Amino acid sequence: MKLKHILLALMFMLLVGLVACGDSSEDTDTGGDTTGDDNTEEPSGDTEEPAEPETLHVAALESAYGVEVWENIIAAYEEAHGNVTVDLTIERNIEEVMRPNMQAGEYPDVFLLATDREEGLTETMIKENALASLDDMLAMNVFGEQVTVEDKLLDGFTDTLATNPYADDETYLAPMFYSPTGLFYNAQLLEEYGWEAPTTWDEMFELGEKALEEDIYLFTYSVAGYFDTLLRSMLYASGDVDLFNAAMTYEEGIWESEEASRVLETIAKLADYTHPDTVANANPNDFVRNQQLVLDNEAIFMPNGTWVVGEMAEAPRADGFEWGMMPVPAFEEGDTRYAFTFFEQIWVPSQAENVEGGKEFISFLYSDQAAEIFLAAGAAQPIEGIVNMMDDEQAFFYSIYSNDVLPAMGTFASTEPVPGVNIGDELYVKIDSVMSGRVTVEEWINSLESANDSLRPAMN
Repeated sequence: MKLKHILLALMFMLLVGLVACGDSSEDTDTGGDTTGDDNTEEPSGDTEEPAEPETLHVAALESAYGVEVWENIIAAYEEAHGNVTVDLTIERNIEEVMRPNMQAGEYPDVFLLATDREEGLTETMIKENALASLDDMLAMNVFGEQVTVEDKLLDGFTDTLATNPYADDETYLAPMFYSPTGLFYNAQLLEEYGWEAPTTWDEMFELGEKALEEDIYLFTYSVAGYFDTLLRSMLYASGDVDLFNAAMTYEEGIWESEEASRVLETIAKLADYTHPDTVANANPNDFVRNQQLVLDNEAIFMPNGTWVVGEMAEAPRADGFEWGMMPVPAFEEGDTRYAFTFFEQIWVPSQAENVEGGKEFISFLYSDQAAEIFLAAGAAQPIEGIVNMMDDEQAFFYSIYSNDVLPAMGTFASTEPVPGVNIGDELYVKIDSVMSGRVTVEEWINSLESANDSLRPAMN
């Protein structure tokens, strides 16, 4: 009897199911003739309302990569998203354009603007705690892909004061457009004289002596500000990340330490091997003349980034010129060598109208689709597999991080404004005076320690 009851129940359930299927077939026409009754009921049940179209406001600094690349990125994002319109403001003087709007309470949802700009707008936002945290953006999937932003970014790019400005683990600025930096030179010149690219500072100065015998100078630099990448790499090489972080957080007595002072002493020693026209040309109007010294075989090395190749693309050069690039020499044979990695930053103002939409847009910028658009303009995103997307010349420069060469990254910790104190001026701009002999290393150290004493209590 029990089996009979089960069979009857199953037959009843099957009958109900067939009736239900018959009813629904009249309501879900899939094409062809229909012969249903006039009183056929419409499907019932709740349906989701379509999401409201949204507008996203993006502000970006117009750089050497141009305007068209951002127009292409936005077109790709709008097509992929399907429900967003992006308004773009892109200018070379983006700070002047956006600052009045922001002071009036009108903020972009996304802002591409790096630190270390003369206007200091990004630093102002940091000091005012006016940036949205991007930790949740790092945890979300790259828009259109099945991998998180955090997993796709290259290691270390969200572990520095350049992205975590409050010296904690929280990210407020996302890395964009990374470029390895180092010492650029004419590889053909070294080959012509049978000289090896130096791996230590001792070898560097030995090469400097050989070069002087041929009326060639060892060194030049574009402007003193370009020492930011060279000097930071040297700090890593002299005392590893601990020395670097101590310097970036204004630790008391750090510039008097053996490891930091030998960095400054080495830079001062370069003055003996630096082309005599360098300091006079090291200004915004004439810096290209210093870069031309390398192309003309009048100087061997200059600190620079990969952008210099495009910047000097139309410049005349010595016969057979071939770009070479090397990391900063080590202080001791066998020590780790470093190449500082410069990257721009993108961020979301905490008072933006569409904070979440801004974060979603940033996640798209790390997609393979966006990376290919950026690469076509010469900009490289710091994501896994990016070198495989590059042409041979680009890949040559970006492959510097191999053979025991490590990236150096980071910048100074954010502080409240201290009138009359600018650590960048004290550390980098003063190099012109060191090179010309107007400032001694001891005076340089004293000025840095004085600046540190003022900035240390003002750290955010």
